[in-house]
Amino acid sequence: MAANTVPELLDGLNYANWSVCMKNYLLANDLWDIVEATTEAPSPEEAEAEYKAWIKKNAAALHAIQISCMSHILSQIKEIGSARICWDSLAKMHEVQSPGDQIQPQEVELPPVKEELQQQAAVNQGTEGHVYVQFRPLHKAIESGDLNAVRDFLHFHPNAVNKKLTDSGRTALHLATLTGKLKMVEELVELLSEEDLQVLDNNHETALMLAAGVGATRIAECMIKKNSKLVAVPGKDDLPVIVACNNGHKDTARYLYSITPFELLLPENGKYGSLLLHVSIFNEMFDISLDLLRRCPHLSTTRNHLGTTPLIELSGLCDLFPSGLRFVFWKRWIYSGIKVQLPAAQHSDVRITIPQNDHKHHGSIVIRALGPLRRLGSNLLQFFGLKQIYDTKLTHAYALEILHWMSEDISTIDDTKLGQSGVFDAFFRAIQYGIIEVVIEMLKANPNLLTVLNTNRRGILQSAVQHRQEKIFSLIYVLDTRKYMLISGIDEWKNNILHIAATLAPPDRLAHISGAVLQMQRELQWYKEVESIVNPLSKEYTNIFNERPSQIFSNTHKQLVSDGEKWMKETATSCTVVGALIITIMFTAAFTVPGGNVQDTGFPIFLQRKSFMLFIISDAISLFASSTSVLMFLGVLTSRYAEDDFIKSLPTKLIIGLSTLFISIAAMMVAFCATLIIMLKGEMKLVIPITLLASIPVTLFILLQFPLLVEIFVSTYGPGIFDRKMKYWY
Repeated sequence: MAANTVPELLDGLNYANWSVCMKNYLLANDLWDIVEATTEAPSPEEAEAEYKAWIKKNAAALHAIQISCMSHILSQIKEIGSARICWDSLAKMHEVQSPGDQIQPQEVELPPVKEELQQQAAVNQGTEGHVYVQFRPLHKAIESGDLNAVRDFLHFHPNAVNKKLTDSGRTALHLATLTGKLKMVEELVELLSEEDLQVLDNNHETALMLAAGVGATRIAECMIKKNSKLVAVPGKDDLPVIVACNNGHKDTARYLYSITPFELLLPENGKYGSLLLHVSIFNEMFDISLDLLRRCPHLSTTRNHLGTTPLIELSGLCDLFPSGLRFVFWKRWIYSGIKVQLPAAQHSDVRITIPQNDHKHHGSIVIRALGPLRRLGSNLLQFFGLKQIYDTKLTHAYALEILHWMSEDISTIDDTKLGQSGVFDAFFRAIQYGIIEVVIEMLKANPNLLTVLNTNRRGILQSAVQHRQEKIFSLIYVLDTRKYMLISGIDEWKNNILHIAATLAPPDRLAHISGAVLQMQRELQWYKEVESIVNPLSKEYTNIFNERPSQIFSNTHKQLVSDGEKWMKETATSCTVVGALIITIMFTAAFTVPGGNVQDTGFPIFLQRKSFMLFIISDAISLFASSTSVLMFLGVLTSRYAEDDFIKSLPTKLIIGLSTLFISIAAMMVAFCATLIIMLKGEMKLVIPITLLASIPVTLFILLQFPLLVEIFVSTYGPGIFDRKMKYWY
């Protein structure tokens, strides 16, 4: 019965013919009454014989329908147990309203026109079903990864292999590529011609573009093996290698780059090379970036589809350069000792060398990950943070090498074309972000950049002051007589450099400094530093708004002064309460000593014990330190809070107050532990755990507040934010 049920299996496109044949088959075998029945099945309790007959006929009709469907259709109806429901479900799936409507009205025969025009007309008329519904089974089979269903569909409809299956214009190869099913893609590629592989969807993307976007390297290899020209077929603004690079798929990007004709990436052949260099730097694929620059340095100043150049974008990436390092001191020490070599090694071993004693290489720590120890070595590196430090150093080395090759290009550009090439934009962008390495390399490549002005007629020093980039400003200390020309310049609003220093710093620069007090202190340090190098007459110079520098400083820093005063008073109030409590406790403890006093003489009973002397000394230190702390914080509360007070007066009082408070808390805990030793008569099993518990509040307080104390001290009495010993770079 299975072989002769209907002439052809139901595949989703032949329902009209299939339903007629199937109905006739069911009529001939006395099964149609089960399908068209409008009443429920007989109850087994009331008519057992009739029920068994109905079950048998229903199973026969259902079996006939099921074996007459292709696998992708059967998968949708296999759970249905009623022949009538199964028939109605198939009718509904194929947009038939009732069992009597299976035979579709004949369509008007269209004149012979191109199939693509017919599809477009169908879309324009809103008749998507006439174009794409017929391919829906194939679409679903691809999405579900059902390779057998795809094979069945293409066996009966071989022409569908290169048709656009969706309204986005994607073919079966596009859809299969997105699923990542290599076997399915391989079979489709075998059925397609080289031209079919180059078909673009509505987003102007080939299937190779999609493979690059999802990082499917093996799928890309399969397509390129059939058609090597695919790698050069562009999309809207990019190539497959650019898509892979932009999506962070390193292996795919390197493979596509290795087979992309380099001539296609040259500036004279378009902007693809510049865009690839741009995205490879952003996604830290530095091996591609370096190879591009070594073969064509001019790509660094070639504008791409984004309207920018790789040099401009590199000039804003602080984290790629050593000047943007944010490591703590011990990580900086390790960083300074690590050696890297370019190009990076391709093997899996990791070797890190760290000097044991400053710059003297008396010994080294060498960590290797070899064979079965590879995982252990990697975990060890991550545990100590060495892998992160090594990767950072390697990134910096790559960035400096890339910058070197870009500078080679800058040195060859005529001065009249520097602005057009984006060199000026890159120079001032590097100043804005404080990337001293970029600024110095560009000055080495073309010293004339030292005197260029931006759109607001501000030069290198004015821009450095505006953006509060002390590393850039420190270049002034190594300049010769040219520095006076740079200092004396005025911008389009007739602001001199002191006017610019008087304005409030950008929010992103203030955000790096803790607390309004330190922010105000940093602003005053900038103003005083610039004031010390300008002509004294500059202090009285007015701009086009008739404002002197001192007036601008007071007006723009009012809120910061107010915030600083509020912060100082809140901090002083909180610390005063803590200090007063410690004074009360320590003063009381001095007259209620542990163990009591001798009744006849009044001397402490444990006077001769060393632990008692420790108690008395620590009690006294805590009392005196807390008293000093309270007095200092009272001084903070009663200060006048003038602008100049934020430079040293207020920070000094805060330093003394916090330092003595730390000492008083630590001494109080020592006195407590000494008392325990006395009272417990040397029972160390009890003394040691209690002492460790007593150290917890001291440790927490120091961890939370000590960094602030260090920051205030360094900011007030440290070497300063400006590097007066900078070496001349040229």
